[in-house]
Amino acid sequence: MLVMPSVAVPAFDAKPAGHRKLTPESFLGWTPFSCPFNLTRQPARAIPCGVTVEGLPIGPQLVGPILGDALVPRAARAFETAWPIPRPAFG
Repeated sequence: MLVMPSVAVPAFDAKPAGHRKLTPESFLGWTPFSCPFNLTRQPARAIPCGVTVEGLPIGPQLVGPILGDALVPRAARAFETAWPIPRPAFG
């Protein structure tokens, strides 16, 4: 198992499809940690572990070996059991 950042930037506002120009540079600028595992078909899961000062979610991703699909949710559950997840407050 690898434990590493999910994305390279803090969470940002979601926009409707087509609202923001999507280029390879802009996409890869915030997703460099997930792209390699999409290409190698390794199972991965992002899990929340806290919030930023602004109250936006942050968390690592867990990456398993090829064909190790069952290992990733078990590891995520173990992490979430051992580390209670603070949730952002809503309105």
